[in-house]
Parts: sequence; C-alpha cells; structure tokens
Amino acid sequence: MDDATERIIRYLNDRDIAINVLFFQIFQQGDAQPLSRAWYIDPGETQINAATTSKSSRESEPWNGEYYISFGGGNRSWEDARKYGFISGGDGSWFSQTLKLLSPGDGVWAKISKTGFVGVGRVVDSVQVASDFMIDLNGEQHPCIDILKYGSTYKQRAEEDPEKAENFVHIVWLDTVLESEAFNEMGLFGNQNTVCRPATPKWRHTVNRLKTKFPKCDK
Repeated sequence: MDDATERIIRYLNDRDIAINVLFFQIFQQGDAQPLSRAWYIDPGETQINAATTSKSSRESEPWNGEYYISFGGGNRSWEDARKYGFISGGDGSWFSQTLKLLSPGDGVWAKISKTGFVGVGRVVDSVQVASDFMIDLNGEQHPCIDILKYGSTYKQRAEEDPEKAENFVHIVWLDTVLESEAFNEMGLFGNQNTVCRPATPKWRHTVNRLKTKFPKCDK
C-alpha cells in the first residue's frame, strides 16, 4: 500500500466513513501454501464507525441518544432474552463488537430481524462473555450457559473458538411483546449491525411510531 492510499484510508475513517484494507501473503512450506492475512485498521474500529454513521450527510441529523438493537438468529431466543433481561451477539466478532457501544443507562429498542420490534429497555452494565454472564433466579446467581435454551451451544462455541463466543449485555426491559406480536411496517429503520447508533430522520420516525406501540417506554 503506497503513502497516498494510506492517507486516503485515514482521511475517510477520520470522517466516519468505514473503510479498511486487508493484506494477504502466501508462504511456501513443502507442498503446502499457508495464507496469512492482516488488517490495516482493527476491523472492530471500522465496524463501529459503520454502526454510528448515516448513509449520507443529506440524511444525517443529531442522534437522539437511543440505540437500535438487532436480535435473534444464530441460536438466540427472544423468550429467554425477554424473561432474563439481556441482549446478545456472537458467532464472530462482527456480531459482538458493536455491543461495546453500550453503557449503563443507555436506552435501546430491540428488533428481531425480518420480524419486527419487540422491546424497549435500558442497559444495566457493560458487555460480558457467556462464561462470565450470570442470571438471577430467585435471588441466586447462575451461569447463563446452565440456564438458557442455547446455553450448551454457547459453551461449545466458546471452547472451540473464543472469537465466536456469545457476548451479553444486561437489560431492564420497560415494555416487551412476544415475537409473534412484533411490530413492523414499511418505513421503519433497520440495520444489520447488532448495535447501531442511527443519525437519520428514519430513526426519529421509527422511534415516534414505536412510542405509540410500547407505551411503557416513558419509564
């Protein structure tokens, strides 16, 4: 990568445009050809840039302080998340990295992809890996891997590849519905990141609509 390209990459990232460079190198070892790779910028950094950026400056407006959450798929149960108070992401750093955007006290709106919005709540504490995440049952703390529907899957995944470990954030839900009662309609905001900080008029419109469907959100 030449100096000009490096300056362009840095310039764009400094302006919240998520762009990166991936380098490949091939080695010869007998009959085998191992392939190595290296990122110019930590991919977690560029993904967080993507999760905090609107599509264009024309569509941008001040962020309202409320986060969008994409939940579900890949062995995740909304029934468990609703009952025990959490959101999660994993099976690769791409799905868990943006959970680090959340801090205690943050407001979140949760949506099940291709289904609809199912809850609104507030963050209790920072992200934790599955092996450390505890669930309260009748005043006693229990490892989530012993309680959750897919707990054994999370345990196995973490043991085989720590990068794919499920990551959790405690949430106090203010208002929720069953997955079968999820709210969805044309024109609502959506994003493929697990956590997103939208700065677009569509998010303002979405939150205004959600407040009519989840009246306890004002708590």
